[in-house]
Amino acid sequence: MANGNARRSGRTHVRTLFLSDIHLGYRHARARELNEFLAGVEAERIVLVGDIVDALSLARRVFWSAEHTQVIRTLLARGRAGSRLVYIPGNHDESLGVFAEMLQGEFEVHREWVHRTARGERLLVLHGDQFDGIVSCPPWLTRVGDALYEVTVRLSDRVNNLRRALGKAYWPLAERIKLAVPTSVRYIEKFERVAASHARAQGYDGVVCGHIHRANLRHIDSTLYCNTGDWVESCSALIEAPGGELQLLRWPHAAAAPRRAAAGLIADAA
Repeated sequence: MANGNARRSGRTHVRTLFLSDIHLGYRHARARELNEFLAGVEAERIVLVGDIVDALSLARRVFWSAEHTQVIRTLLARGRAGSRLVYIPGNHDESLGVFAEMLQGEFEVHREWVHRTARGERLLVLHGDQFDGIVSCPPWLTRVGDALYEVTVRLSDRVNNLRRALGKAYWPLAERIKLAVPTSVRYIEKFERVAASHARAQGYDGVVCGHIHRANLRHIDSTLYCNTGDWVESCSALIEAPGGELQLLRWPHAAAAPRRAAAGLIADAA
């Protein structure tokens, strides 16, 4: 992970860990990979940027495994050990009243939150579903996209389960397919610009979000855009190193290739 970070108890120490779109309760969530990632990271604060539990998926088909439970247990254990826990509901988990009650006293719950880095940058943290009314697609295209998404995620899940059994690294197949579709790329670029513009208009140095399952870290017109990615397609997280530097990490290659903020419109090529 971030080179030069101090290690405690065999874990990489970071100032802040941002996670979003874990989608616990969704059959194709990569909870096992997330548990392995969390085992190697110690954070002063952990910020959950929405869609941690997938209420929409659970409403259609109940699914919950021991690995999904372990994610919750690990996060709560980190809180008891001294990490500050911040939870920002997304569009998939904001209706979970029972989940919210469980988090009371364990997490700080906010609709939006402002994070100040060790370097003094002020970042607006939100899930990103706030922009759905601005960044939208025709209804027919949305239906087609949802159907294709489910197919590609199911295929990616099977491929990566096989790769794991063979001892091979996780491969973000669903993400690769999504980025090969021009309509999807245009939607992502518009979302990124809208999010950055929103933060800039409110006087922030940048924005941290999730929602679109597209990990990225770049500057857009001098505003820092940070998307944590997800744990269905990209298996990625955003960290703030002790000195305030932001880095995008992908499992399992985080140790070899942390991604720092790029200038201009250069997108993550992973």
